[in-house]
Amino acid sequence: MPSLKDLRNRISSVKATQKITKAMQMVAAAKLRRAQAAAEAARPYAERMEGVLANLAAGVSAGGPQLLAGNGRDNIHLLVVATAERGLCGAFNSSIVRLAREHILRLQAQGKTVKIICVGKKGYDQLRRQFEKEIIELIELRGLRQIGFENADEIGKKIIGLFETEQFDVATLFFSKFKSVILQIPTAQQLIPAQIAANENAPAVEGPQACYEYEPGQDEILSTLLPRNISVQVFRALLENAASEQGARMSAMDSATRNAGEMINKLQLSYNRQRQAQITKELIEIISGAEAL
Repeated sequence: MPSLKDLRNRISSVKATQKITKAMQMVAAAKLRRAQAAAEAARPYAERMEGVLANLAAGVSAGGPQLLAGNGRDNIHLLVVATAERGLCGAFNSSIVRLAREHILRLQAQGKTVKIICVGKKGYDQLRRQFEKEIIELIELRGLRQIGFENADEIGKKIIGLFETEQFDVATLFFSKFKSVILQIPTAQQLIPAQIAANENAPAVEGPQACYEYEPGQDEILSTLLPRNISVQVFRALLENAASEQGARMSAMDSATRNAGEMINKLQLSYNRQRQAQITKELIEIISGAEAL
């Protein structure tokens, strides 16, 4: 049984931890508002970009740009796994890594070659235990206070450069889509060949549809928009990740703070009981000594 001093030390230690988790919760809540606003602001632009590309792709002749149609092969797959640089955010990182791991194992079972680019240290630390040979690069964003489009554009250009040198056939991006503080959805989005779907939330329009004519030609516009779309989708994923990370950290630190409070109550109860027992024992010894006299 621990002594009273050990219990006091442990209570002090848990109280200090509770202060830290409470402070981290408050910091995450402050960062969440800014990150959520940035993620929500990026969604309409990314969705409009997909809508324009879908309209253009519908009028493109057979084949088209390789970023849109692919190179006709699917032997080598590039997985871009975006996670956080830091931990203490619940299952945020592990859920993205779990989705990527399942995808990797499924591709390897089909005899495909897999290459991995890790964006974020935590995803790299988890994936290298099992897929160290498949990881070709680690991109760290630890020093950035706020993610900018230039950071995503650099990653997008790197992906396009690998595709143009025929180092992969299909590229898939893994990230976590922010829904709420308690809900973040791990998502896999194929970047190359581009999977452009019509917006299901758009209202149905009856009657004749407008016909658009593009100047310059559609192929020339696609050759400009498709590389930019990859950077836009990477930027959106990084912003969604930033909001999801802060939401997950806020929820995790709230649970940790409450658990610390419960542990403090249990330790305090044990301390009071042991102290009462010790006081009772000392009183008995004093009374017994007085009677012996």
